[in-house]
Amino acid sequence: MPLSRAEIATPSGARLINRLCKHWAHKLEVEHTEQDAKIVFSSGTCLMHAEPERLLVSIETLEEEYLDQLEGVVESHLVRMAKDEPLEIVWEN
Repeated sequence: MPLSRAEIATPSGARLINRLCKHWAHKLEVEHTEQDAKIVFSSGTCLMHAEPERLLVSIETLEEEYLDQLEGVVESHLVRMAKDEPLEIVWEN
Protein backbone atom coordinates (compact mmCIF):
# COMPACT_ATOMS: atom_id res chain seq x y z
CA MET A 1 0.00 0.00 0.00
CA PRO A 2 1.38 3.42 -0.92
CA LEU A 3 2.21 5.45 2.19
CA SER A 4 3.24 9.07 2.73
CA ARG A 5 4.28 10.79 5.96
CA ALA A 6 4.95 14.31 7.18
CA GLU A 7 6.27 15.72 10.45
CA ILE A 8 4.96 19.26 10.85
CA ALA A 9 6.55 21.57 13.40
CA THR A 10 3.68 23.18 15.32
CA PRO A 11 2.67 23.67 18.95
CA SER A 12 -0.97 23.54 17.76
CA GLY A 13 -1.26 19.90 16.66
CA ALA A 14 -4.14 19.02 18.97
CA ARG A 15 -6.06 22.14 17.93
CA LEU A 16 -5.51 21.36 14.24
CA ILE A 17 -6.74 17.79 14.72
CA ASN A 18 -9.87 19.03 16.49
CA ARG A 19 -10.69 21.67 13.87
CA LEU A 20 -10.00 19.38 10.93
CA CYS A 21 -12.05 16.51 12.32
CA LYS A 22 -15.02 18.77 13.06
CA HIS A 23 -14.77 20.13 9.52
CA TRP A 24 -14.70 16.69 7.89
CA ALA A 25 -17.06 14.83 10.25
CA HIS A 26 -20.16 15.78 8.28
CA LYS A 27 -19.00 14.01 5.11
CA LEU A 28 -16.28 11.51 6.07
CA GLU A 29 -15.79 8.75 8.60
CA VAL A 30 -13.82 10.42 11.41
CA GLU A 31 -12.53 9.07 14.72
CA HIS A 32 -10.55 11.35 17.01
CA THR A 33 -9.33 12.07 20.47
CA GLU A 34 -7.49 15.16 21.62
CA GLN A 35 -4.15 13.74 20.38
CA ASP A 36 -5.07 11.33 17.57
CA ALA A 37 -7.26 11.19 14.50
CA LYS A 38 -8.28 8.79 11.78
CA ILE A 39 -10.04 10.16 8.72
CA VAL A 40 -11.30 7.70 6.12
CA PHE A 41 -11.57 8.98 2.55
CA SER A 42 -12.98 6.90 -0.31
CA SER A 43 -9.44 6.56 -1.70
CA GLY A 44 -7.41 6.17 1.50
CA THR A 45 -6.91 6.90 5.18
CA CYS A 46 -5.20 9.74 7.03
CA LEU A 47 -3.82 9.23 10.54
CA MET A 48 -2.66 12.14 12.70
CA HIS A 49 -0.93 12.27 16.07
CA ALA A 50 -0.24 15.48 18.00
CA GLU A 51 2.92 15.80 20.09
CA PRO A 52 3.88 18.91 22.10
CA GLU A 53 5.79 20.59 19.26
CA ARG A 54 4.82 18.65 16.14
CA LEU A 55 1.99 16.99 14.27
CA LEU A 56 2.66 13.60 12.69
CA VAL A 57 0.54 12.84 9.63
CA SER A 58 0.45 9.69 7.53
CA ILE A 59 -1.65 8.88 4.49
CA GLU A 60 -2.21 5.38 3.17
CA THR A 61 -3.98 4.60 -0.09
CA LEU A 62 -4.85 1.50 -2.08
CA GLU A 63 -3.51 2.98 -5.32
CA GLU A 64 -0.37 5.09 -5.91
CA GLU A 65 -2.37 7.51 -8.07
CA TYR A 66 -4.42 8.67 -5.06
CA LEU A 67 -1.43 9.50 -2.84
CA ASP A 68 -0.62 12.90 -4.37
CA GLN A 69 -4.30 13.82 -4.42
CA LEU A 70 -4.81 13.05 -0.72
CA GLU A 71 -1.57 14.82 0.21
CA GLY A 72 -2.92 17.94 -1.48
CA VAL A 73 -6.33 17.70 0.20
CA VAL A 74 -4.89 17.14 3.68
CA GLU A 75 -2.21 19.81 3.24
CA SER A 76 -4.60 22.49 1.96
CA HIS A 77 -7.02 21.84 4.81
CA LEU A 78 -4.27 21.88 7.46
CA VAL A 79 -3.00 25.21 6.13
CA ARG A 80 -6.54 26.60 6.17
CA MET A 81 -7.19 25.39 9.73
CA ALA A 82 -3.86 26.81 10.94
CA LYS A 83 -4.97 30.30 9.83
CA ASP A 84 -2.05 32.68 10.49
CA GLU A 85 0.39 30.02 11.70
CA PRO A 86 2.73 29.13 8.81
CA LEU A 87 3.11 25.37 8.36
CA GLU A 88 5.95 23.71 6.49
CA ILE A 89 4.69 20.38 5.18
CA VAL A 90 7.10 18.05 3.41
CA TRP A 91 5.71 14.66 2.39
CA GLU A 92 7.99 11.62 2.41
CA ASN A 93 6.98 8.41 0.66
